[in-house]
Amino acid sequence: MQRLDWRKSALVALAVLAMGCAGDDELEPAGPSRSFVQPFDPGPRVMQRLTRAQYVNAVRDLFGEDVVVVASALEPDAVRDGFFAIGAAQTSVSSRGVEQYERAAYQIASQVLAPERRERIVSCAPSAAADETCAREVLAPLAQRAWRRPVIDEELTALVGVAVEAATVLEDFHAGLEYALAAILQSPDFLYRPQTGVIDEGDPSRGTLDAYELATRLSFFFWNTIPDDALLAAAQSGALDDPEGLDAEIDRLLESPRARAGIRAFADDWLQLGALEDLSKDPMVFTAASPDLGPAAREGTLRTIEHFVFDLDGDYRDLMTTRETFVDRRLAALYVVRAPASEGFGLVELPESSARRGLLGQASILAMWAHPVSTSPTLRGRFVREALLCQQVLPPPVGVDTAIPEPSADARTLRERLASHRENEFCAGCHAQLDPIGLGLEQFDGVGRFRTRDEDVPIDASGELDGVAFADASELALALRGHPALVPCFVDRMMTYAGGHVLTDGEDAAHQALTIELAREGYRVRGLMRAIARHPFFRGVSMVSEEGTP
Repeated sequence: MQRLDWRKSALVALAVLAMGCAGDDELEPAGPSRSFVQPFDPGPRVMQRLTRAQYVNAVRDLFGEDVVVVASALEPDAVRDGFFAIGAAQTSVSSRGVEQYERAAYQIASQVLAPERRERIVSCAPSAAADETCAREVLAPLAQRAWRRPVIDEELTALVGVAVEAATVLEDFHAGLEYALAAILQSPDFLYRPQTGVIDEGDPSRGTLDAYELATRLSFFFWNTIPDDALLAAAQSGALDDPEGLDAEIDRLLESPRARAGIRAFADDWLQLGALEDLSKDPMVFTAASPDLGPAAREGTLRTIEHFVFDLDGDYRDLMTTRETFVDRRLAALYVVRAPASEGFGLVELPESSARRGLLGQASILAMWAHPVSTSPTLRGRFVREALLCQQVLPPPVGVDTAIPEPSADARTLRERLASHRENEFCAGCHAQLDPIGLGLEQFDGVGRFRTRDEDVPIDASGELDGVAFADASELALALRGHPALVPCFVDRMMTYAGGHVLTDGEDAAHQALTIELAREGYRVRGLMRAIARHPFFRGVSMVSEEGTP
């Protein structure tokens, strides 16, 4: 296993000590300050394609919640470096994907211009089938909102031309508009989030997003959808170029109820919870498994994180140890707690005596990082290393047998079988870093149900996390909360999500500054979101091409 170079962490620790604090638990939240900005090299320009969820959100923001969009009929999202946000910037659209976007555009346009809905966007009464003036009045605001920028006259003239030509042939103004509306929705300006940037006059290798590109990045970061009219107006007026105006918009976005959807989108991407929609477990092995388990576990975790961030405004580290979680009747049965509501989800507090607590006690994590017919300390340890501590785990060498030995008289439990597996010199290195963590979760089976025995032998859930010993999952959660890489890793994950790229060495200073700012904010997630959006990292882009030229 190769660990990322956390040279940043040492610098962050020194900076925190320089604040005059005895320890990080004593840090008092201090209002956001731009004094934390240190010189750094901006990351690359990226052009992210809308994910399926973002496409649906954008369409509904444009035309209403009742417009039906079948997300599964769109180009699939791709994961790169653990994030859909990065995959969206690194993958192209297939020929089939182009056809899918075309089909979706016409289906949406047909719904929007149906007689019962068309008044939402058609604000004028056409004088004829080919009414250019009315078509222009309808299409101009739609294109600007969909493309998240001003529409130049040549573009608008082309759209109006499409509408008029189709209306002339079909002898129907609204039928002609369908073609122009479908063109808006098929445009790269809708399907992608371009980042052209504005060159820094003093240094042509550096640049910043223009006001409209910044508005788009802000909206997708906080709300996971396109900017609203107020944010576009702030871009147009120049308010986003002024620190006070930018702060006002950041606060407005973060304080909106829609920010809850934004944090859910981040958590879904960071933890890859979408995989739970197709969770597959052998019901002969796990009698608690059912088709509704995966979706319920996903929703339970998303609600828990949403509640923790917005209702509690909690310390991020406490997400590792909290005993509060959300369950429906399905999850309540799995957790052996009373369901708080007969229908839907409700908040429960797990008993102090329970080994289940924090993020690692969620059925979503426990079920996803296990095999269809067994648990997997190795996979669970890998999740902790990679997702929560940002430590890279290298794949096994080619040709190495990774199969775990079957139970035998000498090795009945999974702990004993893994110990035997580690006798292979090619496997020992990585397994020594992963298994001692994952074995702490062995009292939870492959769907997350608590148990005390494996192969009729009492389970030993003790282990060790980078020198900190623990007796069970509850103590593992405490060890994880205090791990020095936990906070820097979370900052890395949120910066990566916000920027759409893996952080570069040149962005180390920005990472260090934002890690310090998170501590100053009492480790509160919303404080970090605000700090990221205010930091030049969020707007800065490198104007140097892959070939190394401006």
